[in-house]
Amino acid sequence: MATQTLPAKRTGKAGSTLFLKTVMAVSGLIFVLYVLLHMYGNLKVFWGEEAFNTYAHHLRTIGEPMLPHAGLLWVIRVVLIIAVVAHVYSAAQLWKRANAAREQKYAVKKAVAASFSSKWMRWGGVALLLFVIWHLLHFTIAKINVGSGGQGSEITQNPYQLVVHSFGAWWMVIIYLLALAALGMHLHHGIWSASQTLGFTNTPQQRKIAKTVAALVALVVAVGFALPPLFILFGVID
Repeated sequence: MATQTLPAKRTGKAGSTLFLKTVMAVSGLIFVLYVLLHMYGNLKVFWGEEAFNTYAHHLRTIGEPMLPHAGLLWVIRVVLIIAVVAHVYSAAQLWKRANAAREQKYAVKKAVAASFSSKWMRWGGVALLLFVIWHLLHFTIAKINVGSGGQGSEITQNPYQLVVHSFGAWWMVIIYLLALAALGMHLHHGIWSASQTLGFTNTPQQRKIAKTVAALVALVVAVGFALPPLFILFGVID
């Protein structure tokens, strides 16, 4: 009776590269889910100060009394921190390997320039990371009122007022919109890449669906996040 030959186990650099890409894909999908939920929360600003502040307070009381105050929020933060570390580490390692491979392949002749999307995913990702750090300092950690008017804690301890005063500053809205453009492009390319890595693009129909989902999610997130600051800047929300 013929013996069945088992497939060889993937090891070495090729296997670990696939693992790194999978880590990037999974951690990236965690971010996609988070930004969609975060966008939904931001849109609460259209329902007024009471609704928005109630939402902000409810985030810290979900799960009580089984969980401590802000318990679930901290679980989410820990998951996001782990995902950020995994995503950045995987991206850095893949970037390093890509550069090393390019140097070896084109040791004599000039290296071929990387595609725009690849370069954007790298440097756009760095820009987004810096923006996220500022965003956390602005609205969560330090609660900085960059707008005019208001008295100290009266603004910074009121989530709705902090948002309204912050986006009353035109330059803050410009920074935010630039970050959203970067986020939209990152999501578009990232979702498509994750779909390829996870095996969701094996047929023409699957590739079409993946491209459509990537474009739709990127557009919805960018527009959804942009609406509150623009409506605040032009005085529709005050």
